[in-house]
Amino acid sequence: MDAERLETSPVKVKPLELQRGLSTSSALGLNVIGMVGIGPFVTLPLIVAAMGGPQAMLGWILGAALSLCDGMVWSELGTTYPEAGGSYAYLKHLYGERGLGRVLSFLYAWQILFSSPLSIASGCIGFSQYVSFFLPNSARPFFSTRFLGVPIVVSGQTLIAMGACALALAVLYRSIVAIDKIVRWLGIAVVLTLVFIIVAGFTHFDSRIAFDFPAGAFQLNSAFFMGLGAGLLIATYDYGGYYSVCFVGAEVRDPQRTIPRAVLGSVIIVGTLYLLMNISVLGVLPWQEMMHDNGSHARMFTMAVFMERIYGHGAAGVIVVLIAVAALCSVFALLLGQSRIPFAAARDGNFPSWFGAIHPKLRMPHHALLTLGTMTMICCIFRLQEVITALVVIRILFQFLLQGLAVLLPKHRRERKVRGYRMPLYPIPALLALAGFLFILFSRTNFVREIRTAGVILLVGLVVYGVRFMGGSRGDDKIAQPEI
Repeated sequence: MDAERLETSPVKVKPLELQRGLSTSSALGLNVIGMVGIGPFVTLPLIVAAMGGPQAMLGWILGAALSLCDGMVWSELGTTYPEAGGSYAYLKHLYGERGLGRVLSFLYAWQILFSSPLSIASGCIGFSQYVSFFLPNSARPFFSTRFLGVPIVVSGQTLIAMGACALALAVLYRSIVAIDKIVRWLGIAVVLTLVFIIVAGFTHFDSRIAFDFPAGAFQLNSAFFMGLGAGLLIATYDYGGYYSVCFVGAEVRDPQRTIPRAVLGSVIIVGTLYLLMNISVLGVLPWQEMMHDNGSHARMFTMAVFMERIYGHGAAGVIVVLIAVAALCSVFALLLGQSRIPFAAARDGNFPSWFGAIHPKLRMPHHALLTLGTMTMICCIFRLQEVITALVVIRILFQFLLQGLAVLLPKHRRERKVRGYRMPLYPIPALLALAGFLFILFSRTNFVREIRTAGVILLVGLVVYGVRFMGGSRGDDKIAQPEI
């Protein structure tokens, strides 16, 4: 009788979980490669033009300070809720798991489906554009058209960009333990690239060129603050990635120690390297040359021009290869971290269950990773400059600002007393981060247009959420899988 009852009784299965295999050094490397990418190598002329001279260094300094303050917010939330998905989990827990928090977390995951493929594709395109230094005819389009006013181009560069994404996917399709070793070496490679540029610049440094400030450079008028806002937006884009480890919080060893060290350590390391790199370049290339927009090709290869002026054409080719590798590393880091966001939403029953599947042997969210990678390859056909700016604004609105406010809520004030990292001088760093992001938003001339774009995406998201809610998807369909 007991045997019959045993045979017919339902077997409870434990859900298959992610594996905690990312060490502190590898988490730091993940953040570093996510931060660097292609951005700092191509945006120096843009930030110099925005601020009107070498006072652009102020943008890098304030950008680092803003990232450090916001990094303390991420560290508090990441150690309090060391789960997959990062911001998705924070918004859900702090704003109410069955109320507003569930809506906000869904909307965050929803906009990730738009912003992440475009952002990752920009890294792929940056890689392909740098590779075109050796393949000048690859930019020639095979096909071009416009869709809803957005240019669509298919060229050799497009195929190279798609290939870069496919390569990153292939490398990521393995266990977090194997990835732990990879990101450690990629982080070292990216740091050495920055150090190489810094050493080259300072061994040929001319302080008269580097600190040749124009008249009225620090006059605190409206033009100064508009330029500072534009410069900070660029710096925010270039520093973005110091929170990558938070998205893989469920795969980090000893998150209470690892997450703060990775977040704050990466901001300090990369911020120092960025500032030194830009000073060194400005000491070789006069800022007046960077003010002239001679076309995207000239601006894209600023670092190649810098290296060629010092060591010749061969050195320019070397730095192009190193920067292309850095761009590919950022694609790797972004795909790794942001694929965990739709995965976390699906495991919570707040997204289609497809995204919540875990590979039985590799213990990684393979469906979410492959879906995000495929969407990224499709987005490689777009020209993304204006679109990315609008999506950065969306991230500020529905990630940085909501999280900054969340650490001030009574619920988190109670939680931080019993667990997790505690920021010094609480809540001053969180308030400074909020003020910085609000300044970036309201100092932009296209603020209203970008808010309109964000509003359309979020309105559609609310409609989708309402349809799912009315259809009965209220979080009761969390995924259960047998443990392998």
